[in-house]
Amino acid sequence: MKTKNFISDLLTKDESQLKEELVLAKKELFNLRFQNATNQLDNTARIKEVRKNIARIQTVITQRQKGLVK
Repeated sequence: MKTKNFISDLLTKDESQLKEELVLAKKELFNLRFQNATNQLDNTARIKEVRKNIARIQTVITQRQKGLVK
């Protein structure tokens, strides 16, 4: 259910908000990878979750550019 809520939230945002969300997610991924490299990361599954969220955001942006989703 968390994924459906995330996707529905993405669909309500405009393109500038989506791009801002994408930048924040990429920064978070960088920080998680850095923590993982220095053995400070407790929840390694968070990396996979953030990567998938980045893909979801990029998918919504692409669909909007192609006119598939309003």
